[in-house]
Amino acid sequence: MTTVRVLLADDQELVRAGLRMMVDSAPDLTVVAEATTGRQAVRLARQARADVVLMDIRMPELDGLAATRQITADDDLAGVKVLILTTFEVDEYVFEALRSGASGFLGKGSRPDVLIDAATRGLIARFLTLHDPGPATAPGLLDALTDREREIVALVATGMSNAEIAEHLTLSPLTVKTHANHAMTKLGARDRAQLVVLAYQAGLPGPSHASAPA
Repeated sequence: MTTVRVLLADDQELVRAGLRMMVDSAPDLTVVAEATTGRQAVRLARQARADVVLMDIRMPELDGLAATRQITADDDLAGVKVLILTTFEVDEYVFEALRSGASGFLGKGSRPDVLIDAATRGLIARFLTLHDPGPATAPGLLDALTDREREIVALVATGMSNAEIAEHLTLSPLTVKTHANHAMTKLGARDRAQLVVLAYQAGLPGPSHASAPA
């Protein structure tokens, strides 16, 4: 069993204690460090070799968004996922955090199994469904994509998995994955979360305007 190494970044000791209890209750999760400032979170992400950083938004020295940008821009930390800690499901920081490189969100009262799945497409789609990012900011962004790639990116943005997209388009899951990977390469997206952000920036129909899979 692979153990996921978790860094807790929150300036409130009580919150960190609750998160530590949650993480420690799961056999495949372990807390490797705790940070009380954004700057410390960036440093410890590297030193503690974290797989996942649970990042609060409001922290001293460096806020969570700035710390997330530093972590996701560091080639040495390319494999690190940043999950933004939220008290409420949606606030003004949600879309900005995704644009900063966050892989997803986690409520401060979540269960361990939610943490394990927090970086998956479902949670990202859920938050983007509830938060309209506004009008397209880069309408020509997807011009390099083929029609099929564009179609698949649009479905990724609705929160559908590769298997669901494959069934919807009558393709094999491998074919869907290949098209999605090609789109990510062409657009410079490092993961599906960024692919979703780019789809919104390009003006593709978002999950609030598309039909979700049954």
